[in-house]
Amino acid sequence: MLFEKIAPLLEKVQKPSRYTGGEYNQIVKDHSKMRAKMAFCFPDSYDVGMSHLGIKILYHAVNAKDDLCCERVFAPWPDMEELMRENDIPLYSLETKTPIGEFDVIGFTLQYEMSYTNLVNMLDMGGVKLLSMDRAERDPIVVAGGPCSCNPEPIADIIDVFLLGDGEYSLAEFMEKAADWKESNKSREDFLLECAKTPGLYVPRFYKAAEGFGAVAPLRDDVPAVIDKTLVEDFENARFIETQLVPYSEIVFDRIMLEIARGCTRGCRFCQAGYIYRPVRERSVNTLFEQAKNLIEKTGYEEISLSSLSTGDYSCLPELAEKIITAYRKKHVNLSLPSLRIDSVVKDTLVDMGSVKKTGLTFAPEAGSQRLRDVINKGVSEMDLLRSVSDAFEAGYTNVKLYFMIGLPTENKEDLSGIADLAKKVRWRYMSMPKEMRSFPPKISVSASTFVPKPHTAFQWEPQDSLDMIMEKQEQLRQEIRIKNVEFSWHEPYTSELEAVFSRGDRHLSKVLIRAHELGCKFDGWSEYFDYEKWQQAFSDCGLSIKEYAQRRLSYDDPLPWDHINYGVSKQYLISEHKKAMEGIVTPDCRGNCHACGVQKLCKGVCPTCEL
Repeated sequence: MLFEKIAPLLEKVQKPSRYTGGEYNQIVKDHSKMRAKMAFCFPDSYDVGMSHLGIKILYHAVNAKDDLCCERVFAPWPDMEELMRENDIPLYSLETKTPIGEFDVIGFTLQYEMSYTNLVNMLDMGGVKLLSMDRAERDPIVVAGGPCSCNPEPIADIIDVFLLGDGEYSLAEFMEKAADWKESNKSREDFLLECAKTPGLYVPRFYKAAEGFGAVAPLRDDVPAVIDKTLVEDFENARFIETQLVPYSEIVFDRIMLEIARGCTRGCRFCQAGYIYRPVRERSVNTLFEQAKNLIEKTGYEEISLSSLSTGDYSCLPELAEKIITAYRKKHVNLSLPSLRIDSVVKDTLVDMGSVKKTGLTFAPEAGSQRLRDVINKGVSEMDLLRSVSDAFEAGYTNVKLYFMIGLPTENKEDLSGIADLAKKVRWRYMSMPKEMRSFPPKISVSASTFVPKPHTAFQWEPQDSLDMIMEKQEQLRQEIRIKNVEFSWHEPYTSELEAVFSRGDRHLSKVLIRAHELGCKFDGWSEYFDYEKWQQAFSDCGLSIKEYAQRRLSYDDPLPWDHINYGVSKQYLISEHKKAMEGIVTPDCRGNCHACGVQKLCKGVCPTCEL
């Protein structure tokens, strides 16, 4: 058995529980009774992957079928990878220790661009050919989905099939299709062509990329020129997690995650998720409470995170929070919220949450001035922020994080100085409270990430700042944010630059990824392993330029590598939003006030957002 070779290695690596499986609530099936088997790969460490809500939903969605199985695979940390390669151990699944090359389907969830080299490395560790065109007739079908699939072209030569949009049903349906193919005499090419004709599936081999940077066109008349995402309209009754894996070791987000809503109506112009997950869909309080009850009983967790793009906008948040806290106060079950919009009215909810346990709160002003917040359509004011942090301080919270971006379109030095000014005012709000309410010194964290232009957003045509410009802005903030009780952190500009490259990249980047893999690039989202010089060499060896991709300004008339992928929001609407951004005009929240973004066409003519 493979595990007999794996076991002696575990005492030599960090966190051996990353590689053992056997967690509480895992699902193990007899492969001999399965019509099709899937290795579900998360191209990052176990600690990160096990924290991701999507993999938990899809793991159970596939395994809900009696004749299908889905097993988890994570990227081995470099210490374990070295030992596996030395001992000729292929990458394997946690549930049954089966090499990934023996599965019918190898699936990847693409959450962030800097995990692409891990994807390539995982295929290599599994003995799977890196290029789709090189795979043999009955080699595993390599599929991918997730938010990065809204521009699939940078890895289009590597992936056989992309699943676009919501996956609760489409992944299991794809596995059924793969099972039928496995039992038939059809060729691999016939199966992939059948996939290409299926709504929500994109098969790159039947499409031709432009010679230079540009659009992608079908090579056949019988495949669609534009591929629409799949959309779960009945979110209330959609598949959800009935139980949850409980790891043996601590992971990044070690708690129950309750998805209360999907989508966002705010329309922040930089936010890809806010566009590609439209329309907004909510679950009822009763449904969510039953889910929470079920998960608490089956996992033993004592913390629940309410998950959505804009949790404070969930229409029944106070009622849901009160119901969960009241029911589980004696069991000390804590409720936490992710990043909050600064105009969210959640004061009573914060008080209820704080009655059990006070965790940190994150607010996202994004920009330091009202002018720039209007440009990005944040739709909030400085007073909104100060009111929200005052509510948090009065509810007993002392740990507050403020999230900003630098390098946003039209940004100037005054906008940057506004970040420091806001941090000072937030601290002043705490220090101005009565002394008896200030039991601990405040801990105010200011984080500044670098703007990355994303496909399917109003800023998809904008260039990213040069490395010199980014570092100059970071230095300005370092000098200005020297404030007591305030910590300042920032993202490395080199990784942000490559994120911009692969975010708006084209099919030519597949060869760069493979070359970067050959040079040893992996875990690029981790600063201790990121090597910018190797990436520079990879681009140079392939005759391409990092700067040309990251700092390219596009025009409205330019054909884009992702024009053939439809996530609902029309290009014309994005153009109108970009023009309004340049004039500093705000577009109101579309909840109950439809702005005709185009997503209605994927909702069979009725956009649920407009009915809320």
